[in-house]
This record gives sequence, C-alpha cells and structure tokens, in this order.
Amino acid sequence: MTAGDIMALMPLIILAGGSVLVLLAGAVRPGWWLYELSIGVIACALAWTVCVPATAVMPGIAITPFFRFFSGFLDSAGIVALLLAAGYNRRRGIAGEEYPATLLFALAGMGAACAATDLLMLFLGLESFTFAFYILVAIERNAARGGEAGLKYLRNGTLSAAILGMGIALVYAAGGTLKPAELVVLGTARTFGATVLAGICLVLFGLAFKLSLVPAHLWTPDVYQGAPAPVTALLSTASKVASMAAVLLLMPIFSPGHAIHDILWWLALLSMVCGNLAALVQTSIKRMLAWSSVAQMGYAVLGLVVAPAGGLAAAAFYAVLYGAAGLATFGAVAVLSDDNERDGIEEYRGLGYENPLAGATLAVGLFSLAGIPPAGGFMAKFAVFSAALRGGEITLALVAILTALAAVFFYLRVVVALYMRPADAPAAEARPLLASEIAALLIPAVVTLFLGIYPTPLLDLLTGMLR
Repeated sequence: MTAGDIMALMPLIILAGGSVLVLLAGAVRPGWWLYELSIGVIACALAWTVCVPATAVMPGIAITPFFRFFSGFLDSAGIVALLLAAGYNRRRGIAGEEYPATLLFALAGMGAACAATDLLMLFLGLESFTFAFYILVAIERNAARGGEAGLKYLRNGTLSAAILGMGIALVYAAGGTLKPAELVVLGTARTFGATVLAGICLVLFGLAFKLSLVPAHLWTPDVYQGAPAPVTALLSTASKVASMAAVLLLMPIFSPGHAIHDILWWLALLSMVCGNLAALVQTSIKRMLAWSSVAQMGYAVLGLVVAPAGGLAAAAFYAVLYGAAGLATFGAVAVLSDDNERDGIEEYRGLGYENPLAGATLAVGLFSLAGIPPAGGFMAKFAVFSAALRGGEITLALVAILTALAAVFFYLRVVVALYMRPADAPAAEARPLLASEIAALLIPAVVTLFLGIYPTPLLDLLTGMLR
C-alpha cells in the first residue's frame, strides 16, 4: 500500500479510528462531550473527502468519485443524526459512549460498501453497518418496544445476511470470481449459467432487505416505530442510500438477460403498491413513514428497471432526495418528542404553531415525500417517471403515478394536523430548541428545497458519474 493509497483511504480510516477513539475516551472521561467529539470526527472525514480528491484502486476497494459523492452524503447524514441525538438522548436518558461510537462504525461500514470492487468487500461493508444498527435500534434499554424492534431486526437481518452470503458463494462457485467487472465479461462472453443466475438473484434479494423492498420489508414498520427517532432517521436514510449505492455498483451484473429485469420490475411494482396502500391506514406517524419508505424505494427501483434510459442517475437522485426528506421528517419527530415519543398522528395537532421550525421542517419533508413542488421530491419523481416513460415501461410508470397520487392523502393528513386542527388541550409552553436541533432541522430542509428549485447540477453530476 502506497502513501497515495493511504491518503485516499483516510476518510474511512478517520471514521474507523474515531469509533475506537470515542470508545476509549468514554471509558476515561464519560460525558455528553463525546457527541461533539464524534461530530468533529465525521466533519474531518467529510472535509477530507471533499477537499482531497485522491483516487486509488486496491484489492477489493476503490476510492473513486462515486465513493466520494456517496461518502460525503452519508457523512453529512451522520452529522445531522448526531445533532438530533445529542438533545434527544439527553432527554431520554440514553447515556454512554456506545451510541456515538457505534454510529461512527456504521458510517465506516457504509463507506466501505460504497467503495467495494468485489462481492466480499461489499458483503463486509453492508453487514458492518447493519450490525451497528442492531445495536442502535435497541440502544434504549428501558424501552420494551425498542428491545422488540432490535430482536426483529436482528432476526431478519441475519436471515438476509445468510441469503446474501449464499448468493455470493454460488456466484463464486460457478463464475470463479468475486469481481463484478469480471462477471460482466463472463456474462457477455456467454449467457449466465443457472448457478450464477441463482446466485445473482439471491444477492439481489439480500439487498432487497436492506432497501425494504417487498417481499423483504415486513421488519420495517416495527423497527422504525421501536427505535429511537434519531436512529430511525439514520436507518431510514443513510442505510438506504448506502444500499442503493451497492445496487448501483452491481448493476452491470444485474443487467444481462430478462430474468433480472423482470425481478426488478416486480420488486418496484409490489413495493409501490403495497407500501402506499399500507401507509393509508396507519395512525402512527413512524409506521406511516416506514410503509411510505417501502414505496419510496419502489420508485427508486423503477429507475433501475430502465437503466439504459438514464434510470441509474434518476434512481441515485431519487435516493439522495429521499434521504434529505427522511432526515427532515424523522428529525422533526425527534425534536418534537420529549420524555415520551410523539408517535400518534393526532398528537401533532396544532404543533405547527407551537413549534414553528420543527413543524415547518416536518411539512417540507412530507411535501417532498409526496412529490409536491417546490420540494425536491417533485423533481426526483419527475426524473424517475420520465426515465420510465423513455424506457418504454408505460404500465409501471402509470402505476407509479397513480400510487404517488394516492400517497398525497396520508402525507397531507399530517400537515393538516399540524396547521388546521387545534390541539384538544391548551398548549403548554414549547420547549426552546437547542442550537444543535436547529441546525439538524435546517440542514435537510434547506437541501430539500434547494434541490427542488435547482436540481440540474446534481443531476448532471450523477449522470456523468454513472454513465
């Protein structure tokens, strides 16, 4: 390994080393200052990623513009999640160095997944951040619902890891390589054999779990509802974006033949329909957002179905916009929750006036998820739907448009509760927001609005990067 390789790997080294540093510092001097230290570590990794555009290719890993883009987004999401958790965890009594250290470890795993050049490194990266979320989901030890959510996530996650590992084993046994680039050559020289195709399908199903795609989605509502709100904010956004980046890295081996195309087609269709229909009847805001995330990932996969028609850039753009909107919505839920989690939709009546910033941020995030301009979700849906029409997937595009129209109902139901339905009891004086909470709300809300008004630079960047 050369000095240039080390320079290129520094963002991952900083995050992994920072995780160990926070654990050791917490053993010597525990306290809430560890959150500030962790934010500083992530900021250093983010600054290195942005300011030092080094590239390197090593066994199993490559530092490329693709990695730097997704790593930058994931690090930014990690900072927002820690800003939210600093106040939330103090109010809920979630003390200790385990939370920030585990979050840093999760970000390192996500970065490794985005830089992987073979299936083994991809597996290690994906399971590293999934393992970290097993801990974070159940971090609130006194919450029975959190323990239940952690157990359900662990049980389903280990199953998906086994399926993913089995798929990789089959691919290696029949193809003789773990490198997607070499598998593409194998696929163009001759059609994939049944064993390789079966392995690729298992790999795709393992990734479907990470993305909460139907039928690998049933864990999502229980885990989102049971986890602390800042954990749900990161789990529902950063982990989805990292998993989408992993799928984009594997798209060259998902492309040959109609079998994989048909699987992606059905994953998109079932996720859009089932996710939106289930969200319509929810009374819990976290469960509603969980089911909606199933549908949102279905829209992103719609872009993968029409990859030759510019769908890859549309899918990546959609994932990024969904990530920003998800941070805004779950961030507002975290800020508005005090001693008890504010989970019922009816509990948000009148809060848009009691806490204007949190209410406005929640509304912006919901508008984006619904695809209402000027929020960024409108441009994301337009990019995906137009790619589907260019690719000739008229049926899938029509289903997507109809389900998106139906979804407007349950998103606006929360906005109506915020601003058009007064609270039953007289409102208590609103808790003043911490500076960290204000920053955590403003960052995703501003990004969502900015990309809704001026999306061209990001779309051009993604198009050039994924061409």
